[in-house]
Amino acid sequence: MSSIRTRRRWAALAVTVGLAAGLSPLTGASAAPTVTVYYQPPAAWGSTVNVHYAPTGGTWTAVPGVPMEAACTGWRKRTIDLGAATGAQVVFTNATGTWDNNNGANYRIGTGTVTVSGGTVGTGDPCTGGETPVQGSAEVWYHTGSRGWSSANIHYQVTGGNWTAVPGVPMQTVCDGWARKVVDLDGATGLRAAFNDGTGRWDNNNGADYRVGAGVTTVRAGVVTPNATAPCAAPTPDTTPPSTPSGLTATADGVRITLAWTASTDDRGVTGYRITRAGGPQGTVTLTASGTGLVDGNLTAGTRYEYTVRAYDAAGNTSPAGTPAAATTGTAPPDPPGGTPLGGDPREDTIYFVMTARFADGDSANNRGGSQHVKSGNAANDDPMFRGDFQGLIDKLDYVKGLGFSAIWITPVVLNRSDYDFHGYHGWDFHRIDPRLESPGASYQDLINAAHAKGIKIFQDVVYNHSSRWGAKGLFTPTVYGVRDEQWKWMYSRQEPGRSYDPMVEHTGNDPELTPAQNALAKGRPYNGDLWSTAAPAGNQCLRWGTPNGRSPEGYTLYDCQWPSPTNKLFPADLYHQCWIGNWEGEDSRSCWLHEDLADFNTENPRVQQYLIDVYNTYIDMGVDGFRVDTAVHIPRVTWNRRFLPALQAHAVAKHGAKGKDFYVFGEVAAFVNDKWNRGSVNHSAQFFTWKERKEYSPDDVRAAIEQYDYEQLLGTGNQPTSDNAFLRGNSYHAPDHSKFSGMNVIDMRMHMNFSDASNAFHNGKDSDDSYNDATYNVVYVDSHDYGPNKSNTRYTGGTDAWAENMSLMWTFRGIPTLYYGSEIEFQKGARIDCGPTCPLATTGRAYYGGHLEGSVTATDFGVVGAASGPVATTLEKPLVKHVQRLNQIRRAVPALQKGQYSTEGVTGNMAFKRRYTAGGVDSFALVTVSSGATFTGIPNGRYTDVVTGDVKTVSNGTLTASVSGAGNLRVYVLDLPGNPAPGRIGVTGPYLR
Repeated sequence: MSSIRTRRRWAALAVTVGLAAGLSPLTGASAAPTVTVYYQPPAAWGSTVNVHYAPTGGTWTAVPGVPMEAACTGWRKRTIDLGAATGAQVVFTNATGTWDNNNGANYRIGTGTVTVSGGTVGTGDPCTGGETPVQGSAEVWYHTGSRGWSSANIHYQVTGGNWTAVPGVPMQTVCDGWARKVVDLDGATGLRAAFNDGTGRWDNNNGADYRVGAGVTTVRAGVVTPNATAPCAAPTPDTTPPSTPSGLTATADGVRITLAWTASTDDRGVTGYRITRAGGPQGTVTLTASGTGLVDGNLTAGTRYEYTVRAYDAAGNTSPAGTPAAATTGTAPPDPPGGTPLGGDPREDTIYFVMTARFADGDSANNRGGSQHVKSGNAANDDPMFRGDFQGLIDKLDYVKGLGFSAIWITPVVLNRSDYDFHGYHGWDFHRIDPRLESPGASYQDLINAAHAKGIKIFQDVVYNHSSRWGAKGLFTPTVYGVRDEQWKWMYSRQEPGRSYDPMVEHTGNDPELTPAQNALAKGRPYNGDLWSTAAPAGNQCLRWGTPNGRSPEGYTLYDCQWPSPTNKLFPADLYHQCWIGNWEGEDSRSCWLHEDLADFNTENPRVQQYLIDVYNTYIDMGVDGFRVDTAVHIPRVTWNRRFLPALQAHAVAKHGAKGKDFYVFGEVAAFVNDKWNRGSVNHSAQFFTWKERKEYSPDDVRAAIEQYDYEQLLGTGNQPTSDNAFLRGNSYHAPDHSKFSGMNVIDMRMHMNFSDASNAFHNGKDSDDSYNDATYNVVYVDSHDYGPNKSNTRYTGGTDAWAENMSLMWTFRGIPTLYYGSEIEFQKGARIDCGPTCPLATTGRAYYGGHLEGSVTATDFGVVGAASGPVATTLEKPLVKHVQRLNQIRRAVPALQKGQYSTEGVTGNMAFKRRYTAGGVDSFALVTVSSGATFTGIPNGRYTDVVTGDVKTVSNGTLTASVSGAGNLRVYVLDLPGNPAPGRIGVTGPYLR
C-alpha cells in the first residue's frame, strides 16, 4: 500500500515540490503527448481525489493539483497534457490534506495509460477487468479447461525467493477455460510454478514445475508459450442494472421472518440481492442473499421490521429498490427448563468422546464452512467444518447407548470466533452457545435433557486457560488496526453501527465492490467490523499503530497492530498475559500464550476469575454432569485449588444437592513423556493436580503461583505425596482417604503415551498410581482428537487385534475407559489427526462420521441393540463394536471393575490383577487376566465364575489358574460372596471374548 502523509508531514512534501519547481520551464506545447493516470486511493479518502503533477522538466501544478474523475469502482483517473515531455512526476491528495507521495520519492510515469496502486506504477486500463500488470511482472494464463477444473490456484516461487504457502494463491477466472494471475517479479527474471484446483489435484509439469518469464505467458496442456497474446478478450463494460425485484413478501414465525420475492433479470446475469432491514434495536441493517429468499432470524420479539430488496450484478450495477414489505415478530420460544445432573459415581460410567461438529448432522441449516471452506478442500467434499450438531447427537443417542456408553464427552459448546473453529477451543462469547451447533428443538439444553432421559451423562469440555485471539466478549475484545483499501477490503467488513459478530451470517462472496479474487478471499467470513479501526482507539498501548512492517505471503502490506499477539499490548496486562511460552516445563508455561489463536487469560486476576466462574456456573445450572478441563496444566495448581475448583464444587452442590457432589472434573495435563514425572517437573505432571496445597502462600495469586512453583520444584519428585487409595491391602478393600484431594481428576497421560502396546501401558500406569490421590478416577484413552500413543499425530493404527487388547485392558483395569468417536470401527486409522485448514477434514482423524450412522437404531439397554437399519446396522456389525458392547455389559455387571482397588500381589501373569470393591452392602471381588493366562495365589477360597465363558472354579487352597489365549481375550473370575453372587456368563461370544 502507498505511504500516506498527513498535514503534519506537509513540510517534507513542500521541499520536494520546491526542488521540482526550480527545473527548466515547460516548452513545446504543440502536438503534446498525454498520459492517462488511473489511481486507486485508500478507501478512507472519500470521493475527492486530486493529482498534483509536474511534466518532466516542467513546473508543478498549484497545490493541491487538479481533480480526478471517477473511472470504475475503486479507481480515479485524469488525462494529463505532457507538452513536449515524455513523462511526469505525480503525487495524490484528498480533500482533507492527506497525501500519497510514494514515501517522498513521488511517482515517475511515462505516456499512454498508467496505473498507480499500492505504491506501484503499472500500465493498462484497470477498468477493463482483472489485475493490472506492472512493469517487471509475469502475467500468467492457465488453461483450466484442459484439466476439467472449474478454478485454479498458482503455487509459485519467484527466482531467488520463497515458495508461496500451499496451495498457492487463487487465479482469476477470466473467460471460459482460462484463469489469470499477475505476479510481481520484484526485480527477478522469472518464476517456477505449479497449479492446483484447491481439492488436492495438481499440475506440476510431471514434477519439473513450469518456468515462466516476464510478460504474458500461457500454460495449456503442459505447453508453455512465452510472449503470448492474452487468450481472453477484454470484456465490454457492463453498465446495465438488473430489473427491479418484485413480489416481496415477509412472514413472521416467532422471532424469525421469512422473505421471498420474484427473481430479477439482467443481460449478463444477476449476482445477488441486497436486502435492507429497518426496525429493531440494531436500526438499519444490510443483508445479502444469492437466491430469491432469506430467513432473518434472532430478531427482537414483538417488533415491526420493514424490508426492501435490490438486485445487483457482477459489475456492481444495482437495481432500484422494490416495493417494501413488513412483518411483526411474535414471541420468542421459551428457553428449555434447566436440567438436573444424573449423579452417581463417575467410575460406574464409560465415556464416548465426540467432536460435536464432526459426529452427526441432524440439521443442515446450521452448517457453516467459514472462510477456509474452499482453501481447506472441504468445499470440494461438500463437507463444511461445522456439520454435526446437537440434533445429530440427539438423533444418535441410541447408537451411543447401544455401544454401551453411559456418558458422552463433547467438545466445547461456547460461541467461537476464529477462521477455523469447529473444534470449539477458540471461545469468544462464553455465555452463549455456538449457534452452528443448535437448531429449533435441539438446543444444548435439549441435548442434555434428551441424554439424561436415556440415562446418559454429558461431560462438557471447558476452557479456563484461554479465549480466542479476539478476546472474550464481556471481558475484553481487542481493537486492531485495519484499513479497507484495495489490498484489505476483502478482510475487513464495512462497519455498520449496532451490528455484531454472528457466524451464521457469512459473506456470500459476490460483493460488487470486490474483485473475483477478493470475493474468493472474503467468502465465508462473518462480520468483523466491530474489531478494527484505522484510527487508534482511546487508550491504545500498541506502538507504531498502523505502521507498515512487511508483506503477507500474498504480497499485501502488513501493519503493526494489525493482528493480536501477547507482546504488542493490544490486550491489557491485568486481563491477559503478555508473553509467549519459552519453556514448556517452566514457570512461563503457566502464564504465557500457547498459540497465536489462543489469548491467554490472566487467571490470577480476580475479575478474570469471576468472569470464568460465572460463565461455567451457567452450564452447571443446565445440569451437565461434569467438566473436562482443557489445558489445565497451563494454570497454576494453587489457582485451581484456591479459586476455580472450590467455586464450581460449591455451586454444583448449592444448585443440585447430593447429585452436585458427584460433579466430575477431569483435567488435561498434557505431559507427553514416558516417565512417571514430566522431565522432573512436578508442576507439569498430571498426578500433581490431584492434590491440595501443602502450605499457605501469599494472598496475592500472582505471587502465590511463583511461591508454589518454587516450593514444589525444590522439594522435587521424591518428596511428593503418595496414596494407596487405588490399591488393595492384601485381598481387602479399604475406605479411600480423599481428605487431600484437590477436586480435579486427570486424563492418564502416561498410559495414553504407552498404548502402542497394551502391556506397556499397563505396567507404566501401575508404576504411577501411588502418586495420584486416587488413580481409580483417572480417565483412560488410547487416542483422541489431538494425539495417538507416543504423541503420534496420526490416528491409532496398531491393528484390530491390538485395539481389542487395549480395550480389554481399559475396561477391566482401574480408571474410566474413554473411546474417541469412530474408534469402534477403526475410523480413519493412519490418517493425520489434524492439519488445520491446509487439507480437507475428510482426510484427517477429525473426519465426519455421520455417513456410518445413517439409518435408524434402537437400544433396549446399554450395550444392547434392539433394531437397526441402513448403514448404521452395518456399522454395528463391526468386530470392535461387538467387542466394546460386551465389555460394557461386563463392566456394568461387576462393581469391582468399575470402582475397585487393585493389586498384583500373588499374581503371576503379564496383564493380570485382582480387584475388589466393598461399600454399602456391595462386595465384589474379581480376578482378571488379559490376552494370556495367569495364576492367582493367596486369594479367598470359594466359588468363582468367569463372566466371559461361564466357567466355574472352586478354590480351596487359595490358588486359581486362569487359561486364556488370543489378543484381547479375557478372563474375569468373580467370587460368590454373601448377598453378592457372581453374575455368571455375561453377553454372547464375540470375535475376541470367547
